[in-house]
Amino acid sequence: MFVSLDFVYMPSADAAAEARHLVEVLGAEHVWSIEAFGTRVAMLRLSPAPPAVLLAEHLDGERPYLVHRVENLEAAMTELEQHGWERAPVGGFPYGPLCGFTVPGGHRVAIYELTRPEVGERMTGRYDF
Repeated sequence: MFVSLDFVYMPSADAAAEARHLVEVLGAEHVWSIEAFGTRVAMLRLSPAPPAVLLAEHLDGERPYLVHRVENLEAAMTELEQHGWERAPVGGFPYGPLCGFTVPGGHRVAIYELTRPEVGERMTGRYDF
């Protein structure tokens, strides 16, 4: 069902400060930072291989979401629900529609369908903060 683990979507109290820290201390590549819809999100790469890190000020809670790409979001949501997973409403994500699930133990997983592959290239190098 899962194609790849593409992102770790992490709650952030201050995406700008946390992004700076990851760049300065760990040598992360700062790919983009956007401020829109009342929140700030920064994307960083800690290595050339996925997953990338998304620092997001609008995420609630302490735990990150492991964001997996799927070929068909509707089919994957249905399959996970048949296994007892409870989903959150489908939301917006730069690369396509995304749906989060809380799994046993309180861990969080999200799945998305890549419907906007051009976003990565278009957003690279954008730094709103």
